[in-house]
Amino acid sequence: MSHTLKTEGKYNYIEAGEGTPIIVLHGLMGGLSNFDAVIDYFSDKGYQVIIPQLPVYSMSLIKTNVKAFAKYLGEFITFKGFDKVILLGNSLGGHIGLYYTKLNPEHVKALIITGSSSLYESAMGGGYTKRSDYEVIKKKAQDVFYDPAVATKEIVDEVYETVNDRSKLIKTLAIAKSAIRHNMAKDLPRHAHAYVYCLGKKRRGYTS
Repeated sequence: MSHTLKTEGKYNYIEAGEGTPIIVLHGLMGGLSNFDAVIDYFSDKGYQVIIPQLPVYSMSLIKTNVKAFAKYLGEFITFKGFDKVILLGNSLGGHIGLYYTKLNPEHVKALIITGSSSLYESAMGGGYTKRSDYEVIKKKAQDVFYDPAVATKEIVDEVYETVNDRSKLIKTLAIAKSAIRHNMAKDLPRHAHAYVYCLGKKRRGYTS
């Protein structure tokens, strides 16, 4: 990670640049370092880029859900003193951004989501996965990306560690169930905000 992780109160986050705030929301197993290029690009073009470390595995099991994560996001936005923000969310982060925007439209300037859960994507594929087999997990991780090379050893190692940690695995399943309960496919067309929804190079993207 080429950017320093700040700790203030209960929040850990990366911050760079000055101007209109863009809050980047990572996915279920997405590291903050995955967004180094996003930080470098936008922080140099009149934007303040902030990436909070979401409490995906640090909340109690009963609070491990999209609704609680959206509440956490709202508290973070208040903590930073922002009035309106641009939200950029990937996978689970996109779902959190959608849910927060639905409840707090007055605080969202624009919304960008990529491969958001709760809509049309299946992130790690269907069927039973032999989680103890490193090569199987590696293939699953590579399948998430258009370019398999993006799934570096660091990313694969993190995914492997996560799915083989019983506590994290249980919370991962809880989040997956929460994503189904809070499906937002019907809510997306109703958003009055400017939004961009991207599915990847071989899939369609939606804008409004």
